[in-house]
Amino acid sequence: MSKFPGDLRIVGEFVNTREIQPDLDDWATPEQLRAWLVDHGLIEQDAQVGPSELSRADGVREALRVLALSNNGADVDVRAATGTLNDVAGAIGFHLRFSTEGADLAPTGAGFERALGRVVAIVAEAMTTGTWDRFKTCANDECQWVFYDNARNHSRRWCSMEVCGNRVKARSFRERQSHAP
Repeated sequence: MSKFPGDLRIVGEFVNTREIQPDLDDWATPEQLRAWLVDHGLIEQDAQVGPSELSRADGVREALRVLALSNNGADVDVRAATGTLNDVAGAIGFHLRFSTEGADLAPTGAGFERALGRVVAIVAEAMTTGTWDRFKTCANDECQWVFYDNARNHSRRWCSMEVCGNRVKARSFRERQSHAP
């Protein structure tokens, strides 16, 4: 598995809280989402997270997965995914903060709003700095794990060539053989 640079690791781990096959979700309940956010330093221990917050986090997670699929060449509905992120960003609010190290986009508010805002701000920074296009979703439809493409020519398609790449290639080979005369 590839390592995500800097804070993009938080976004990668955020999206990878759901496995497509088998359908496993680290956030099956609001309490599990709150615990994940606490563990990743995004929210205070006593912050409230309910069903509506869980639904919003799920929407952002899947929008990010779609954008990462697009980064891997998939024909997906990018407009809906960016719309989800724009809705979240508009509801949360941000301010630009300068320091001796540079500038960053900081979410306003507290609790869950700030946590979700932090994830969105990291994505905005990655898009601005040019690292976002390497944030990809595995081309194996049964996997869809996100990974960071650290190949020199940005050509990685699978989270792991040894696992997903071999499975996809073997499936493709069997398909071609079954149609051979």
